[in-house]
Amino acid sequence: MAVGTVLVTGGTGYIGSFTTLALLENGYDVVIVDNLYNSSKVAVDRIELISGKRPAFHEADITDEAALDAVFAAHPEIDSVIHFAALKAVGESGEIPLEYYRVNVGGSITLLRCMAKHNVTNIVFSSSATVYGDATRVPGMIPIPERCPIGPTNTYGRTKVMIENVITDQVEAQRNNSKNAGKPSDEWNGALLRYFNPCGAHPSGIMGEDPQGIPFNLLPLLGKVATGERDKLLVFGDDYASKDGTAIRDYIHVLDLASGHLAALNYLREHKPGVKAWNLGSGRGSTVFEMIKAFSKVVGRDLPYQVVERRQGDVLDLTADPTLANKELGWKTKLTLEDACDDLWRWVENNPKGYRQDPPASFIEALKANKA
Repeated sequence: MAVGTVLVTGGTGYIGSFTTLALLENGYDVVIVDNLYNSSKVAVDRIELISGKRPAFHEADITDEAALDAVFAAHPEIDSVIHFAALKAVGESGEIPLEYYRVNVGGSITLLRCMAKHNVTNIVFSSSATVYGDATRVPGMIPIPERCPIGPTNTYGRTKVMIENVITDQVEAQRNNSKNAGKPSDEWNGALLRYFNPCGAHPSGIMGEDPQGIPFNLLPLLGKVATGERDKLLVFGDDYASKDGTAIRDYIHVLDLASGHLAALNYLREHKPGVKAWNLGSGRGSTVFEMIKAFSKVVGRDLPYQVVERRQGDVLDLTADPTLANKELGWKTKLTLEDACDDLWRWVENNPKGYRQDPPASFIEALKANKA
């Protein structure tokens, strides 16, 4: 019998698919909702290949309340939600802000309305370190703790802050309404997971990030440079106040990030804390040039890059202080930057077309042998 049933919005996307895998491997049943805007349904097949379990899948848009309502109605066993579905490109968010507010904020409101209607009371929200903005503006806030003042510098980050506020208001209102009605007041709970830069792939080599179009994150872009799909990497600015002039980020293996979402869900179910925010990061900052060097080493050759102007909304340093998650969730990163580079290269080198090709037969055989 399953521990519980979780609705994962955006569950065929990069982090959503790995979190679905972690949930299935830890006794949960999973229902995925995804509109496949920036992902592939093939991810469901890969999840099943690795875990031996298949999540239920519904192609639906997070902003379509009737479609979302139908999913909840079809699965009355759903007791929790992990919410990933969103537009997520910092640069693009400044070009089409209304679409980002419509999808990210509007979609979250729709989701919460359906949750209330179907009495689903736990939500883990995939937020972002971008909510902090430029943490160097406040003394003593690098690495960034949860108490760092919120101050996003781009539209994407502002949508995440707004969703955090909407979730907080809804959880608190539902708790107060229950209390006033003489009912248990601790049923509604929310986790706000502010995570840093996800990277890596499944060590089996059959599951990874497969963005539809140009990827927005550094390592997937490097992967496309390594396979020859792109001529070079664009480095946005080398005039930051860092040791080599490039921006500093906290890179976290996607398997560690998925286990963090699982830990947060378990914490909500066990402790019923109301709304809590946690940073999911490694606590180690790496510059863009350091990342290029690390990935080039795995590939076995120097990868070409070109320095261009900074992007609007980018900040110097986004390095996490993960102490609170380490302590309260009993969670910490286990995999290294080298692991992430190795796993990513195994994925992109052997699956240059991502999910639009069959994985190497030898990888499938190795996976079966590991299970035996």
